[in-house]
Amino acid sequence: MSVPDSPPMTLDRAPEAGVAAPVLELERVGMSFTRPSGEPLPVLVDIDVTLREGEILGLLGRSGSGKSTLLRVAAGLARPAAGRVRYRSAPLAGPAEGIAVVFQTFALYPWLTVLANVELGLDASGLEPGVVRERAMAAIEMIGLEGFESAFPRELSGGMRQRVGFARALVSEPKLLLMDEPFSALDVLTAETLRSDFLDLWTQRQTPIEAVLMVTHNIEEAVLMCDRIHVLGGHPGHIVATLNVPLPRPRNRLDPAFRAIVDTLYGILTARLAESGNGSGTVRGAFALRLPAVSSHRLVGFIDALAAAAHEGHAELAQMAAALMLKPDELFPVAAALHLLAFAELQERTIKLTAAGRMFVHAGDSERKQLFREHVVQFVPLIAHIREVLDEREGHRAPRARFELELEDHLHRADAETTLRTAIDWGRYAGLFTYDDHTRTFGD
Repeated sequence: MSVPDSPPMTLDRAPEAGVAAPVLELERVGMSFTRPSGEPLPVLVDIDVTLREGEILGLLGRSGSGKSTLLRVAAGLARPAAGRVRYRSAPLAGPAEGIAVVFQTFALYPWLTVLANVELGLDASGLEPGVVRERAMAAIEMIGLEGFESAFPRELSGGMRQRVGFARALVSEPKLLLMDEPFSALDVLTAETLRSDFLDLWTQRQTPIEAVLMVTHNIEEAVLMCDRIHVLGGHPGHIVATLNVPLPRPRNRLDPAFRAIVDTLYGILTARLAESGNGSGTVRGAFALRLPAVSSHRLVGFIDALAAAAHEGHAELAQMAAALMLKPDELFPVAAALHLLAFAELQERTIKLTAAGRMFVHAGDSERKQLFREHVVQFVPLIAHIREVLDEREGHRAPRARFELELEDHLHRADAETTLRTAIDWGRYAGLFTYDDHTRTFGD
């Protein structure tokens, strides 16, 4: 388990005087899963979070940093392996009255109407049917779905279906609202509208919600919505920085103060990417190095875009995200992969092609594959290991299951699957091996 010895940095520390009462407290929370070998695999370690009345607190981090797991612990849906969770000063031992969750996926029952889906939010309340109906109708009106009570989910757009999810959470009149990337499945315009509508409800105090804990991987969304942001690092998940957002609402994305906070967060996350690419948290020569879910074609396209005249091989990550219309959670894995493979170097908030990256840009197709082959063998131990196993075997074939089992002794199953899928793609592009998905077999 690799966790920085230094405590998380705190930027723009707020004064302690007149601090609001805590709604949710997590003290030294840890969480782990079990490897196939029976050994524990830590996914969260030493998490300290205090969410106070009147606050929207964001959990920002890359995929795999444990954000959703932490939210499940905060909701009482998962019991931590270590530490304490308190809701309104009382121990939280399971789902509690007054806590509601809005999930990333719409999570609606397709055979139920909008009204029936919302009423499910009061299914265990013990209220009279007439009261349930009245509160459900009020929540539907509040969230902007009046007139769609009898519609089925298949008749609704993605944005309207997520509004049903919000209405189902709000119908129970929660004190604490937990949101797990609630806008990530929506298109840009729909997400922007729904965010604005939610913030209107929040700022105008149209709901009894006292505090909000929100998981996101979108940097601008975090700055737009949150009063305070915890940045999570991964493997295992831990808080690496805390940033206050002292901007009045509504917030303007073009405001220099807004952009400054966004740039600061890019800098923090970029530093974490650079550390992981240099072996922080995982020995660079280790077999079970986690690989990002990025195809070789996306890497090639990004290198070419970075080398184009507009950037000349050196650009801010935020500029690249805007130019390529990539979300931060799509951009960071590409940047991390190029840093790992030594085709680019991450420096604070920027990415710069290395000498090898510039050679790649000017090379032909066969020379590109040769250069890529040399780098994956040098910097990705798993790919080198697969090639060595094939060379040692008569017939030069090996089952996928062999490498899956090896990886799952070191990584969570989902990380092992992503890592092996990426290794297959990169190894194919490099011409190091073939892979038959029907027989699940590697070969020459």
